[in-house]
Amino acid sequence: MMNNGDSTQLLKILNELYPVELLTAQPVTNEMFRCTAKQGVYFARITNYKSYDEQLEEVMYTNFLNKEGLAVSPAIFSLRRNLVEKITLGNKELLSVLYRATSGIHLPREQWNADVLKELGRQIGRLHRFSKKFEEIHPVTYINDWHDNEEYAFLKYIPEEESAIRETAQDVLSTIRRLPKNRSNYGLLHGDLWLENVLVDENSKLSLVDFQDCEKNFYIFDLAVPIYSAIEYSFVGGGNIVDYGRDVAKAVIDGYQEENDLPAEMLEHLPLFIKLKEVFEYSMMHMYWNKEKLTEEQIRIMNHYRMRIERNHSLLD
Repeated sequence: MMNNGDSTQLLKILNELYPVELLTAQPVTNEMFRCTAKQGVYFARITNYKSYDEQLEEVMYTNFLNKEGLAVSPAIFSLRRNLVEKITLGNKELLSVLYRATSGIHLPREQWNADVLKELGRQIGRLHRFSKKFEEIHPVTYINDWHDNEEYAFLKYIPEEESAIRETAQDVLSTIRRLPKNRSNYGLLHGDLWLENVLVDENSKLSLVDFQDCEKNFYIFDLAVPIYSAIEYSFVGGGNIVDYGRDVAKAVIDGYQEENDLPAEMLEHLPLFIKLKEVFEYSMMHMYWNKEKLTEEQIRIMNHYRMRIERNHSLLD
């Protein structure tokens, strides 16, 4: 996290760059800052996680979605008419994007009911419709296909001795790479639509945030992630989890189909893409957690994933 000196310096840089009067910049994560201004609330993303060209393409994409009427945070132009600005902060070269905040809050777990999930499905359906339109107008040059992103290099991060998991990981990757791609089933999508990246306002209107991991993938992946996320994080008892998972999937898919076509053969692959997300999460633990200093909670989570993947246990029937 930044120290106070860095935060003060960041505020000064942003105020010089953008046509707003920012009063505060509070870190939310290492790279996201919640900024209050006389003109409202903004979020500044300060990162070099992706190149200038990738970030610019991503922001053009999200601004296009916003113009089409999807509830996503629009990025605002700097005084130099740039959507992505190069800055120097504490001797580091970084890229900044300033977003106008969208309305809504993170919904408490127990409020993720069928109605909200169906609405989420509708919004994802609209997202993919608009994505196809965007790609027709702006062929995507810099945003990667999913398999070219480092986070999917599972065999690089999952230890050699975990042979059963490595076999599953390899199997999932090669099966998905062999699926036939076409314009109706594959294209630009959000890529990380777990429930934390969905905001809900008092009128039950949903906003989708944090497109930083947008990628080209099979559209069904954008459905697999929130279904997986709802089963994994929002089941709070009251019935059994298998039925809950089925209800979640049905709600999201029903909503989606009201807004967009979902090829039947892709729907059959939903469990495969949920498995991709599971192996992805497990591989990320190896990629980012310090093996020498794992907490008890981290060990518990890793073992939970290991057992589920090794036993080839499916979250969805």
